[in-house]
Amino acid sequence: MTGILILTTGGTIDKLYFDALSEYQIGDSVVDRLLKTARVTQPVRVVEVMRKDSLELTDADRAAIVDAVRSAPETRIVITHGTDTMTDTAAALGEVAHNGRGKTVALLGALAPARFADSDATFNLGMAIATVQIAPPGVYVAMNGTVFPAAAVRKDRAANAFVAR
Repeated sequence: MTGILILTTGGTIDKLYFDALSEYQIGDSVVDRLLKTARVTQPVRVVEVMRKDSLELTDADRAAIVDAVRSAPETRIVITHGTDTMTDTAAALGEVAHNGRGKTVALLGALAPARFADSDATFNLGMAIATVQIAPPGVYVAMNGTVFPAAAVRKDRAANAFVAR
């Protein structure tokens, strides 16, 4: 299949805040709106896997994400994910990308919800879509204007950015 699969899992990118005390819930995915705004012309299929903050993801949730990637007919897969445990999920996906099926997987998130005017969500989604089109099979994290091999990145919480490991 030549299209791109986008799996949504929740995280800050889809958060809805209700008050100044930061009460939130994970809302409907904003991916379709972001794709429309960006005028993406690639064939894309969007599938919601779950709606969770990444700190709430369990081993069973990660297994569901791995299964969704493994069973997908597409070989180019983008995953929206919360940033706090994105590298854990990327590590779990390692064998799927290299199991002879040649899948290219890029995870992205946002440090501010996509519904905020100053969000990095649209940029990170664009980076991830570009990554799966040109990178060799493997698992990548597309954040902060950089594409990192999944095994070579970490979230620097003090800097609020992803950096090379």
